[in-house]
Amino acid sequence: DQASWREFFNTYWRFIYAVAIQAGLTDAEAQDVVQETMITVAKQMPGFKYDRSKGSFKNWLQKTTRWKIQDHLRKRQREQRVEANAFNELHGADAGGEPIDPSSSALEAQWQEEWEQNLMDVAIERVKRQVEPKAWQVFDFCTMKQWSAAKVAQHLNLFRPQVYYLNKKVSGLIRNEVEKLKVE
Repeated sequence: DQASWREFFNTYWRFIYAVAIQAGLTDAEAQDVVQETMITVAKQMPGFKYDRSKGSFKNWLQKTTRWKIQDHLRKRQREQRVEANAFNELHGADAGGEPIDPSSSALEAQWQEEWEQNLMDVAIERVKRQVEPKAWQVFDFCTMKQWSAAKVAQHLNLFRPQVYYLNKKVSGLIRNEVEKLKVE
């Protein structure tokens, strides 16, 4: 349904985009990779049945994204060759240059790093919508901005034990949400 698709898109688009940018694509190319990957996922969803023996969703999404990135890199190479050949015909120069060869091990490491960061970002956004604003402020000040508990307590007019409690509570919710996302 539309709400589920929106949640899926919001969960993964930034991640796919970031991996595409890290692979050397331009903003427009990375946006195309996001769109093409999402179209591929959408086409597969009606008949999709999860089968652990075939691998994880994460690995399938990684392969799909990698193929879309490589398609764009190949397209760029073709365009560069055509431009170089046209230039060489006009100026009588040799094209030279090596084609872009994305390292799959480097891309795989980047994928894993971006995957983990994306899970954390999505979990943080979800928890931020669930908790009271004061609890979120405590977490933001303590964990994200690295303020001392004393400074947070003074700034928010709380007692230090309240600061410790709220920060631990929000941190635990985020950890649980990351684990939930890993299972999903």
